[in-house]
Amino acid sequence: MRIKLAITDAHLLVISGIKAMLAPFPHISIVYESNRAGALMAALPAVQPDVLLLDIQMPEIDGISLCRQVKKKHPHIKVIALSSFMDPHYIKQMLRNGAAGYLLKSTDPETLLRAIEEVHAGERFLDDAVKHPLLNEAIAGRKRSSYEIPLTRREEEILKLIAEEYSNQEIADLLFISLRTVETHRLNLTQKLAVKNTAGLVKEALKRGIVE
Repeated sequence: MRIKLAITDAHLLVISGIKAMLAPFPHISIVYESNRAGALMAALPAVQPDVLLLDIQMPEIDGISLCRQVKKKHPHIKVIALSSFMDPHYIKQMLRNGAAGYLLKSTDPETLLRAIEEVHAGERFLDDAVKHPLLNEAIAGRKRSSYEIPLTRREEEILKLIAEEYSNQEIADLLFISLRTVETHRLNLTQKLAVKNTAGLVKEALKRGIVE
């Protein structure tokens, strides 16, 4: 059975590596590749892949939020997260947002192929290496504090400016990004850090030493 695959990763070298790994398998047809989130969302209605390999760390928007957007507009597309992180937070967030699989970028061709085939068949796939952190966290039974949740450099920049009482439009002007992008980052930060409002974001910025 032919499987239409799309690949979106911040690094073109990673995309080239995945294509090389899948080249020996003719039933995997790569119908789209991109290193930009906006380009992906614009192309999906036309290319309609069965499976999407999605990098968690995209430059415009994090892959966790992008996964949610993809599944909302194209629920039939099966998403497999690509990451260098074995962090349980990232894994659970991707699964909550609709991902059907989670793969490390260090995976081998056989595991990559198996993940694509199993997810395409309607199953869930987790890289063996990421199962252990999930299990350890479940056994520990502890709630992870927000301080332990890593932020991207862009998220830290925006959190700092929010704490310094800049408006969304002022942040957009300072960072040369769109107002909508700032609003998306702000929403992502509240969800990621499990806070309800600006006061909660300011508290997080102070706790992390982003502002004094």
